[in-house]
Amino acid sequence: MSKVLGTSIELTGGQYTIQGLPAVEMAERFGTPLYVYDGDWVNTRYSELYDLIAWPRLRVLYAMKANYSPAILRLLLENGAYLDTVSPGEVELALKIGFPPGRLLYTANSITDAEMTEVQSKGVLLNIGSLSRLEKYGRAFPGTEVCLRFNPDVVAGSHAKIQTGGDLTKFGILLQDLPRVLELAATYRLSVVGLHEHTGSGISETDKVFQSMRNLLSIATPEAFPELRFVDFGGGFKVPYSPDEKRIDYASFGAQIRTIFAEFCAAYGRDLDMYFEPGKYVVAESGYMIVEVNTLKNNKGRLIAGTNSGFGHLIRPMIYDAYHHIVNLSNPHGPPRTYDVCGNICETGDRFATDRVLPEVCEGDLLAILNAGAYCCAMGSVYNLRPLPTEVLVHKGQATLARKGLSNVELADEILRTYE
Repeated sequence: MSKVLGTSIELTGGQYTIQGLPAVEMAERFGTPLYVYDGDWVNTRYSELYDLIAWPRLRVLYAMKANYSPAILRLLLENGAYLDTVSPGEVELALKIGFPPGRLLYTANSITDAEMTEVQSKGVLLNIGSLSRLEKYGRAFPGTEVCLRFNPDVVAGSHAKIQTGGDLTKFGILLQDLPRVLELAATYRLSVVGLHEHTGSGISETDKVFQSMRNLLSIATPEAFPELRFVDFGGGFKVPYSPDEKRIDYASFGAQIRTIFAEFCAAYGRDLDMYFEPGKYVVAESGYMIVEVNTLKNNKGRLIAGTNSGFGHLIRPMIYDAYHHIVNLSNPHGPPRTYDVCGNICETGDRFATDRVLPEVCEGDLLAILNAGAYCCAMGSVYNLRPLPTEVLVHKGQATLARKGLSNVELADEILRTYE
């Protein structure tokens, strides 16, 4: 028995299983392409952050943009989770599922006045990241509470497109604009109860996380912000996507975070809540997308395995050059051969993997794309009018339908209804 990467899928004998359930049998039962989420693994990853960081007043806000499947959100609700939300739609879904407004934080990014009013009316705390929006908020809701997002002036993250700090980013108020922030807060009698920063996604340089924390904490004085309840250091927790990636020592990472924050709280004069907003860390390793190989080509020695899915279902390799490990569910012990694993979308860049060594693949084989729980189905589209896959949740050894994918006829009917 052996697990693959940091996921819960196991190779036992001649078959891959998730919570003891054969992955091939789930694909046969629900059809492909298919997303499978291990709900127990989601809860494990969420809960363990409280042990790894172990600040007595820690609050972990799951970044629901990573995966908004209601099945996953309901599990996290039962687990006492809080949520980081980034759109009025996310707020509405979270509230309908049962999350109280007090367990949500809404991070504003280029929002309209109408969106600001909509979210504020729900009783959800806004996290504001621009001077112009802060002034508009103050005029509309004087005397209310607010959280402020600052740019930590640190650049980190696994890809340039998901680095959210530094001069070139659109996110956060510059630290140098603190005087104007204080002026606006005083003018509109705003109670600043939280400060926030987020450096990027998939951060491997832990020293940059520590520096971004220190940069934000340098302005969090009791003179500037006497009513602070929490400081939010965003997300960005990295998980290994390929076999040669080492897992970050999050126990040591958490210990250093505690030290930095404890020293800050001592200087501030009282202990504050510490927030983090992981998305990828909580759900990435819980997810698998199962596809079927329907075409094999040998292009002058280059083997191409075509599948019944494409970048409309999992776009990370195309837009981030992201690596996703792939296993052959049907032939796990076959002789190794090198393939391009391609999708069914009419674009050359529609590849899940290039020059990837896999156990020999035959037409009809099922492949599982790993670490597909975060920013995969959530970023999906029906480009080329390919319906989104069915989603299944595995929880306590049982596989249940989380969302039924539409048929081609149903998708066509839905589009006609939308345009009529």
